[in-house]
Formats: sequence, structure tokens, C-alpha cells
Amino acid sequence: MALADSLPDFPWDSLLEAKRVASTHPDGLVDLSVGTPVDPTPEIARQALVAAADAHHYPTVWGTPRLRDAIIGYLENRWSAHGLTHEGILPVIGTKELVGWLPELLGLGAGDVVVFPEIAYPTYEVGARVVGAEPVACDDPDALPEGTRLIWINSPANPTGRILDVAELRGWVAASRRHGALLASDECYGEFAWEREACSVLDPRINDGDITGLLAVHSVSKRSNAAGYRAGFVAGDPTVVQELVQARKHLGMMVPTPIQAALIAVLGDQDHVIEQRERYLERRAVLRRALEDAGFRVDHSEGSLYLWATRDESCRSTVDWFAERGILVAPGDFYGSRSGEHVRIALTAPTERIEAAAARLSPCRSGR
Repeated sequence: MALADSLPDFPWDSLLEAKRVASTHPDGLVDLSVGTPVDPTPEIARQALVAAADAHHYPTVWGTPRLRDAIIGYLENRWSAHGLTHEGILPVIGTKELVGWLPELLGLGAGDVVVFPEIAYPTYEVGARVVGAEPVACDDPDALPEGTRLIWINSPANPTGRILDVAELRGWVAASRRHGALLASDECYGEFAWEREACSVLDPRINDGDITGLLAVHSVSKRSNAAGYRAGFVAGDPTVVQELVQARKHLGMMVPTPIQAALIAVLGDQDHVIEQRERYLERRAVLRRALEDAGFRVDHSEGSLYLWATRDESCRSTVDWFAERGILVAPGDFYGSRSGEHVRIALTAPTERIEAAAARLSPCRSGR
């Protein structure tokens, strides 16, 4: 059987008709279906990329010592991480790659269970299916099935924007240790926490100073508007990370040298992140107010770059309603069986287009 035969259909393919309808709006399509950044990549990243462009030699899978220092510094200064060493740091080619391939790189397979949130980014499940492991959606750390080997948590979450508090994160750490499982925490939206604090599993408040069996996954795609750079990293248990390094050496999974230089630059600067936060906060306020005025309820959404909205109807009916107004959103059923009445609405559009969408949602301006 070909690998593609074992995987679900690519979900965005099902939005082609809604996109066609939305694109006929006289003022054009407002695409709020995908969380891809639209604002400029910081100048410091571009300068670093150009300065490192004479990259005639192969990069190393493990990254340069300078990059590993930058990652440790960022995690310690921004996320209160403790106990990290170079052996526990690994740059990756965008974090979606790591999420999808982690079960394979860990040697998981038939008989192993991979756990992920009940409403979740679909790549957690895809990674399990690729290796023939059993994917299990579970939000209760006290109800993990036997055979659990890898647990994914995601805070702030995609798509719901939910943020796990300290007690909840501690509960997941404790559960992973009871089961002898690896806990991988997807923290890629951590810089965008709006209504409560986001924490890392590398914080001693969460792990009691012990990072054994823990991985934190970070990306600069969102925080630094650098999705096209495909730059991220994983940090945590040095034994696990070095196993990943050795496997990736054989597979040639290397972050290019100029990208490593850009990653160093953006991790050393928070000013551009603060500037980007302000942009998203402005867009979020405009769009949330318009949604609520149009009769939608926004659930969770304490963080991340999305609003998780519902009118307690089929998400596909809601997608069609938005499409008639020239707006494309993502249906909740992309993210699991428990989200069929919600849609995910991204903040990743220029402010002018967010304002255009908000105007189209006004009850007195409904339809065309």
C-alpha cells in the first residue's frame, strides 16, 4: 500500500467550492482560513540571511554552537527554562516536519499509542498513522490508554486558542511519567497569549526542575513572520534529542546555514515580536467585536492567532455563510470529530482586509 493511501484526504482541498464563491465578492476574497503570516519578515532576519549567503559547506544537523547558545538563551530568558544543555537542543526544518516525523524518528510503530488533543492540528494524527501507531485523541491525562508512548499537548492551541494553566501542564507531565511516555509540548504560538499566561514544559514550575522525558517545540514562523524560512527547534531531554540528532544525520535533515543565521538574529530580539503582537491584538479586537455583533459566540481563544467561533450549527453551513460574504474560514471538522459546530478564523490578514471582513459581517450589511 502506498503511504498516501493510509492518510486522510488533505483537508483544504474540500474548501475549493467555498473559495470559488467567496472569490466572486465585488471587493474580493478575504482569506482567513490559513494561519500564514502576511506582515514583513524583520529586517534583522533578512540581513542575517544575506550575510550568511556564502554557504559553500554543508551545515550540521545539530546546528552551530552559536545557534544552540541562542536557543538556550531565548528559552531561559523568555520561558524560564532550566537545565538545558547543548545536547538537548536541535534546530529543525520547520516544526510541522518535526511533528509529522517524530513518531518515525522515535521508532514507534504497531502497538504503540500516540495521544493528542481531541480538537487538534491534524499533523499529530498523521504522524502516528505514517508509522502504523494507534492515534488516540484524549484531553484527560488520567485516562491515557495502555501502550501510550508519545503524548502531544499544544498550548496556546491550534485551532481553539486554549491555554493550559500551570496545574494542567503539571498534570500532563505527571501522567507522561506514570506511563513512561515522552511528552512533546507544541509551544509554537506561545508568544501570542492574550487572556492568560502561556507556560513552557521546560519551566521548573511545571517539571520540578527535571526535563527528563520532555520536549518543547518552538517555531519562528509566527513570532517573526518567517514561515517561508522553515526555521524552528526542539529542546528538552538530552538523551531523546541526541537520538533524534543521530537519526536525522542519516536522513540529511539539516537546517540551511543562512537560515540558522537568521534564526540566531530573531531569537535575540523581542522588539519585533512585541510589534507583531500589537498588530494581532488590533485585528483580533476588530474581528471579535464584528463576530459577536453578527451573533457568533467565540469560545476559548485566549491565545494563538485564531478565533474559535460558532453559531451552534454545522461548521460547513457556517463556512458557506461566510463564503457568501466573500470570507473564507476553516471548518472545525478539520480538527476532529468534536468540533463540527465551530469554525477557525485566522487573524493573519492585513489590517485593511480584517476591517473589510468585519464590515461584511455587520447585520445591516449582510449578503452582497
